[in-house]
Amino acid sequence: MSDPLFLDVGEGAERRAIAWRRQDGGGPEVVWLGGFRSDMQATKATHLSEWGARAGRAVTRFDYSGHGESGGHFSDGTIGRWLDEALAIIAGAVAGPPILVGSSMGGWIALLAARRLAGTPKAPAGLVLIAPAADFTERLMWAAFPTDVRREVMETGFWLRPSAYSPEPYPITRGLIEDGRRHLVLDAGLALGCPVHILQGMADPDVPWQHAMLLTERLASDDVTVTLIKDGDHRLSRPQDLDKLVEAVEGIAPATA
Repeated sequence: MSDPLFLDVGEGAERRAIAWRRQDGGGPEVVWLGGFRSDMQATKATHLSEWGARAGRAVTRFDYSGHGESGGHFSDGTIGRWLDEALAIIAGAVAGPPILVGSSMGGWIALLAARRLAGTPKAPAGLVLIAPAADFTERLMWAAFPTDVRREVMETGFWLRPSAYSPEPYPITRGLIEDGRRHLVLDAGLALGCPVHILQGMADPDVPWQHAMLLTERLASDDVTVTLIKDGDHRLSRPQDLDKLVEAVEGIAPATA
């Protein structure tokens, strides 16, 4: 595995080094947007990079600040901060209109990035969203928190949430919750102007399949395909799930030189 490249994002005390890797190839270039607490060495990200090497497709992946090989602290992270990093990678490391592939939180960031890039030379060629956790800080976290947890977040600034994917709990900060409210996308219609393919497990304990269907309703003016995987969990990292991921990417746009 080659060492990552680094792109500096932010100024002064906010400056952080964002680690990224690119598999060279033709377009449309695939950009991987990972999930909350995940990184670019995870199964789906590396599978896409390996597919790109075989298929001659460019694939760029990166770690948000506080994740993986990037600098910064996870506890400083917010949706807006991680969105800025995604946009910086797209601006500085990606050639042409990308296909944004977002997993879980990365699905939310992909939607925000697509909306921000609309009408520019890098308006996405399409989106592939895996268990997209749009608005998760408000709809899937805050709405489900009991009163004592809400109080702890607001009064102490964070709550340590146990994780099914790590032996250590992780902080849910007041900054994450409050910033999330400035980036909500499910309260009104979304018009992205590109095809969207959603992959959603119906046995997902973290992002219910009904959440994906709500997003589909909000994308009513776009070309949207939804693949429901009846026995699929949140990660969707089994071989058959990875095959569906590649098929979805290839279905958005064929490779060009």
